[in-house]
Amino acid sequence: MGRQRRGFTPEYKDEAVKLVINTGRPVAVVARE
Repeated sequence: MGRQRRGFTPEYKDEAVKLVINTGRPVAVVARE
């Protein structure tokens, strides 16, 4: 059985991308938040 992945809305993904770009923080750090 495969594990189910958490679903993220496009809006959530957009926010995460903006955070990475604007703060210059590593993707892994933003992903943990």
